[in-house]
Amino acid sequence: MYKAEIKVFYKKGVLDPQGQAVKGALHHLGFLDVKEVRIGKIIFLTLETEDKGEAEEKVKEMCESLLANPVIEDYSFILLEEER
Repeated sequence: MYKAEIKVFYKKGVLDPQGQAVKGALHHLGFLDVKEVRIGKIIFLTLETEDKGEAEEKVKEMCESLLANPVIEDYSFILLEEER
């Protein structure tokens, strides 16, 4: 069994309105040295397979078909083997 930790973020150059709002709020609070804020999401999945290659392919397929919008988002993931 494998656990996947998937990170999804806007691509460079794509406007991140939530990140801009957080940056503005941080500046308002006095954290003026913050130059950029990017907001993303982290998804955790558990896959019932013993084959790491199969787990990687399934996670890629899930990311490209549902979890990330390939037009405006990039994703990365790591797989961790989980003991039963």
